[in-house]
Amino acid sequence: MRVLLLLALAAALVACGSSTAADTASSATSLTVTYWPQGPGAGGKKTWTLACAPARGTLVRPIVACRKLAAGGAKLFAPIPRDAICTQIYGGPQVARVVGTVKGKRVSATLSRQNGCEIGRWSRLSPWLLPRGGVS
Repeated sequence: MRVLLLLALAAALVACGSSTAADTASSATSLTVTYWPQGPGAGGKKTWTLACAPARGTLVRPIVACRKLAAGGAKLFAPIPRDAICTQIYGGPQVARVVGTVKGKRVSATLSRQNGCEIGRWSRLSPWLLPRGGVS
């Protein structure tokens, strides 16, 4: 009888421990996004925030953004490799700066729409973290 009680108690502690670790990882997601619709030199800067576990902040639809960040992690903000060959397509003047942490990993990324590679990078985060963008 004591053995069963000890096994049940041990299983409950393991379950609680794994839940706490997951909650800690999720709660370690907090971002500030600064967005310039016409580029940094044109003014009109907008800023919004996002934190997860629970999802909150000034970003529209923070629950969706937290889910996407939980699935994609900090790699969503990875820079374009220096030796990448990018199409020379202009996607618009928009620029965004994202700083903070995703699952406890620091992120600091500047995104633009200056060429095909940058447009692709922007599109990974749009429309759930960044506006769609485009030439206006």
